Amino acid sequence: MKKIVFLVLCIFFIHTNSSIAAPSSTPYNWGFKRGVNEQQADAGKNYNQILPKYNAIYKGDASKKVLYLTFDNGYENGYTVNVLDILKKTNVPATFFVTGHYLESAPDLVKRMVKEGHIIGNHSWGHYDYTVTSNQKIKRDLEKVKARTFELTGQKEMKYLRTPRGTFSEKVLDYTNKLGYKNVFWSVAYVDWITGQQKGPEFAYNAIMTQIHPGAIILLHSVSKDNAVILEKVITDLKNKGYTFKSLDEFK
Repeated sequence: MKKIVFLVLCIFFIHTNSSIAAPSSTPYNWGFKRGVNEQQADAGKNYNQILPKYNAIYKGDASKKVLYLTFDNGYENGYTVNVLDILKKTNVPATFFVTGHYLESAPDLVKRMVKEGHIIGNHSWGHYDYTVTSNQKIKRDLEKVKARTFELTGQKEMKYLRTPRGTFSEKVLDYTNKLGYKNVFWSVAYVDWITGQQKGPEFAYNAIMTQIHPGAIILLHSVSKDNAVILEKVITDLKNKGYTFKSLDEFK
């Protein structure tokens, strides 16, 4: 009888502790308080506690004037060539988070990205909401992007993930981290992806520059005409302010 009671207690203890330890499946939508006057953006206490647990990032060292430039590429709108030309001219590295659609519809641009020293990150094949997607489907989805990128470019590693729609949960962060991905969020962004609502180069320039801070991970979309127009000026002016641009592989 004592053995049975002991076994029941052990099973209860294991079940209880495993339940406590299991990452939450509560969905979140990424957001943060924008930085001003070159003070860092802040995602708030909850996100600041969650992200480090799963090796996820959204900003770097506050004491160093280093910036990390990233783009989300879901489809091509004719401006990525301009963006790549500017990055080459200014010698700035970037990470392009691509979807399956982008890999299939713009393979030559993806090849050029890697050839010119940029990183291809994973933005999912089908742009699903991962918080309501099974682990098995997430794994297949990510593997398709990695495999197709390798076929096109020879890039063997795929270390960085930006979850579709900026939607995530602790369960998603935990599982994708175990698959070898660092989830990369951002601390500078503006509404630049709606192609029919571009507000002009001056607005775009100010939207970026007023948020800039040391350690910023900048998110832009190359579908934006305004971004293509102002990117070189943004880079030049930030360099003149003492900032340097580094690859995510150099993140600190």
